[in-house]
Amino acid sequence: MSHRQRVIGFALCIATILLAVLDTNIVSAATVPIVSDLDPVHGVDKIPWLIAAYQLAATAALPLYGKLCDVIGAKKVFIGAVATFLAGSALCGMAGSMGWLIAARALQGIGGGGLMSVTMVVLRELKGPEEKDGGKGGSVGGIIAGAGMALGPWLGGVLADHADWRWIFYVNLPIGLAVLAAAVRVLKLPAHGTRRTIDFLGAGLAAAFSTMLLLVTQWGGKDHAWSSPLIIGLSTATVAALALFVRRQATAAEPVLPLGLFRIREIRYGFAIQGLVGAAMMGSMVYVMIYLQVVRGIAASAAGLYLIPMAIGMTAVGLLSDRLATAGWSQKTFVVSGTVCASAALALLATLATDTSLWTVRAALLLMGVGFGQLIGQLIQLVQDTAPAAQLGVATTGVRFFQTLGGALGAAVFGTVLSRVYAARGPGGTTSTIGGLTGHARRQALDAFVSSTSVVFWSATAVMILAAVLATRLPAGIRRKPEAAEEAKAEAEATEPTEVNATAFTTAPPLPR
Repeated sequence: MSHRQRVIGFALCIATILLAVLDTNIVSAATVPIVSDLDPVHGVDKIPWLIAAYQLAATAALPLYGKLCDVIGAKKVFIGAVATFLAGSALCGMAGSMGWLIAARALQGIGGGGLMSVTMVVLRELKGPEEKDGGKGGSVGGIIAGAGMALGPWLGGVLADHADWRWIFYVNLPIGLAVLAAAVRVLKLPAHGTRRTIDFLGAGLAAAFSTMLLLVTQWGGKDHAWSSPLIIGLSTATVAALALFVRRQATAAEPVLPLGLFRIREIRYGFAIQGLVGAAMMGSMVYVMIYLQVVRGIAASAAGLYLIPMAIGMTAVGLLSDRLATAGWSQKTFVVSGTVCASAALALLATLATDTSLWTVRAALLLMGVGFGQLIGQLIQLVQDTAPAAQLGVATTGVRFFQTLGGALGAAVFGTVLSRVYAARGPGGTTSTIGGLTGHARRQALDAFVSSTSVVFWSATAVMILAAVLATRLPAGIRRKPEAAEEAKAEAEATEPTEVNATAFTTAPPLPR
């Protein structure tokens, strides 16, 4: 590809990642007008499914996306993911009922699962062979994640208040169609001429395991007791699906998540650290928002503005990361520094009281953004640098897969910790009854709630400290494995990659629903 084509390709990837990040945040700001329009009587009960449908579908599709990238090429999969996302967005905008909207949101999630993960594969392949080794490249993740985190809730609120909630989904169409048209014409990525089989059974087991795990974490302790037959049965089925998946990956000719990747120390630790980061990030963001609303009485829309310092920290690190890499910062340095900063931020949040200055909250979130900003891009870069070139897709989507599962487990564990501690220290009842209390009972409830969130933040701090310990075990100088370097060299010496036809994607096996 020419330099101009590469620049356009990078711009397409940035736009696609921004779409993905915005769409994970934008809907939360418009749930009230959506429910009022589609189902004012029973719609509130369906909101959790509206939020979860996207996440469930996106996570279930991740392992298959990675394998498809390695088998048929990243360009075809990228175009297919964008097209699926746009189809889901259009159907969401046309929804006439909550059931329709939830189903369309799931279809959108199937495409959305590829927007972030497959785009990172495309970004990698857009680089020249001379750029694929080294510590640079972690800036895009931090910048886009920071911008999307700040813009998502705000944009959703603006569209819901001043336009129509359907534009939350329709706004994706012009941007996505422009990306789609430009990708067909401009992207020229390595074509995969040798057809290989795809382990659809393994992909199905991975989808079943991740879906059931997410359902357990969403339902357990909230809609159903942890000791209920449904949760116990679902947990048993989750463990069984995981065992079958691991067995399948050990015996399949073309596994969707090759177990051999775990023999590479950088990838093994990269997956583990990303899972821990996902757990800590989920706990910190969710419970900071709950603290601001329940304890400090800040409205939900105003509480979302407190994420701006976190977004600023992530964006600043994204802008500086390439300069720091040029100055000698290795990927290990970034990961260690990021986990230490995030640990310090969580420890600061653990000291919050009912009357703590809100500037302390902003400072902690800024520091957290600095920490997470160093981790988001660098962990993906670390895994890509050390993965065999033939397994770049499955390794890249594996990072995202472990982050999502870690976030789900973190939300469940921290939610249980909060409920148990509050039940032991509070005046009785659950956290949802605090708003109706007055006088001494309310003060006692708020004190108990703050001490409960403190335990949650200390738990998240312990998780990040564990991630920091794992980070110190990474090798000081991280380079790609010999087989990956040899294949990259062969690619560089080969003729210019053949542009693949976007319509060829239709011959590939369909993505799971």
